[in-house]
Amino acid sequence: LRMIAGFETPQEGEIYFDEEPITGISVNKRNIGMVFQSYALFPHMTVAQNIAYGLEQRQLPKKDIAEKVKTALKMVHMEEYAARKPKQLSGGQQQRVALARALVTTPRVLLLDECLSALDKKLRVEMQAELRKILEESGITTFFVTHDQEEAMTLSDYIIVMNNGVIEQIGTPFDVYERPKNSFVASFLGKANFFEQNGRLYAVRPEKVSVSKERSENTKKTGKVSFITYSGNITSYTIELKDKIIVAEQQNSSEKSLIHKGDEVYVGWEEISQIPLEA
Repeated sequence: LRMIAGFETPQEGEIYFDEEPITGISVNKRNIGMVFQSYALFPHMTVAQNIAYGLEQRQLPKKDIAEKVKTALKMVHMEEYAARKPKQLSGGQQQRVALARALVTTPRVLLLDECLSALDKKLRVEMQAELRKILEESGITTFFVTHDQEEAMTLSDYIIVMNNGVIEQIGTPFDVYERPKNSFVASFLGKANFFEQNGRLYAVRPEKVSVSKERSENTKKTGKVSFITYSGNITSYTIELKDKIIVAEQQNSSEKSLIHKGDEVYVGWEEISQIPLEA
């Protein structure tokens, strides 16, 4: 993000906005918007003044500034909070103000640095949906850095999975999750069970693994249930096989599960659920 914004200079390669190389262009001429993890709102300014700050630095006419601020407030549903100071806002409201401040200047690229990480779980999920809607409406190319896998899946058109600065895979959320390139991607994005067959490694997602006390045509292994976790919508089974431990997840129904800790079970999956991996 710091290289895209212009705060750091790449040691090699070029950065382009569309077809225009911008590596040598200064920060103030790149027209980027950025929302920091801490939001970095000015505490002495009102919500409206925070949003207007970037426009004022561009020396736009006051009438234009007022109109753009009004539009930005409406976009993030903060019209009634325009006169409040940041300390009078909740975490979610501060996040919306920071986003409006970044969007109001109509940047070519928007950079979001873990900007939902300070929110509690419930609000974070709500803001993910709201942020996705706002970004779709704005149409601005956005880079969103996050360590939250669900957040990445919810917000993105494309996901870049990195490992120690190296890109492991780029693809849509569906592609990266359903067709991970290697074991790192498979284990980093979601959960995965790993198996070897004929000298090749493959993975099976826990939700694709069936657990039953009866053998079926898809049965691959037998094992013993060592742990059960009930999470409301799903139940997770930790199963000890002969040579490894795997996890299976099943959607809960209204019926009480007939599988208990200590039970001997059959586990299986369809062949199509096996994901071939490079390593």
